[in-house]
Amino acid sequence: MSSAGPPERTPPGTDGEALVILACVEPVSGRLRVGFVEGATPDKWARRWRDQRPERLDLVPLTEEEQGPSLRSGEVDMVLARLPLDDGAADDLHQVRLYDEAPVAVAGREHVIAAADPVDGVTTDDLLDDQLVRPHPSGWRPTAEQLDWPAMGYRDAVETVAAGTGVVVVPMSVARLHGRKDVVHRPVTDLDPSVVALVWLRDRDSDVTQAFVGVARGRTSRSSR
Repeated sequence: MSSAGPPERTPPGTDGEALVILACVEPVSGRLRVGFVEGATPDKWARRWRDQRPERLDLVPLTEEEQGPSLRSGEVDMVLARLPLDDGAADDLHQVRLYDEAPVAVAGREHVIAAADPVDGVTTDDLLDDQLVRPHPSGWRPTAEQLDWPAMGYRDAVETVAAGTGVVVVPMSVARLHGRKDVVHRPVTDLDPSVVALVWLRDRDSDVTQAFVGVARGRTSRSSR
């Protein structure tokens, strides 16, 4: 009797092309496993990789909490990560900063932020009386006494605020990913952006990982480093 293989994960935000999405814990020759955090869209890099490289590319969707453990356990070779990693350690990592993401407040359509300009946005002063249903990585929180919210992922947090309770502050890409007709999002102009970077372990550096860095930076098969 054959044993069941590793479970597949359903990736958020891919464009439906025939990309291989597989969680695999053993190193495999001729294969690169790249995790991508919720909200990130690695599709364009996957297409470039397929055009330029013979190695198979596996894309593994990850939550922010899974980024560090998945990398260090060997489940993935690299991560398109939102910094910092959950464990905070970075001495053993290569990090290539790719882009920044603006923070946005997400709330139900009846919330006061719905009246704010979609470009000018709001500041944290506008949110001081709110319930923050998911902690913000910066440690910022409203001054109002907070309820004891259970741990929840981004999707559940957006669903909670859609019901008319509180706000959640998330990267713009996450707000777009979990966008709904019953919520709005507005930029929070006085919080720092989050950083998305390509991260991998120093002791697992190779020509293949460097090739993917080149693809992410826009190099082609004819480019030199």
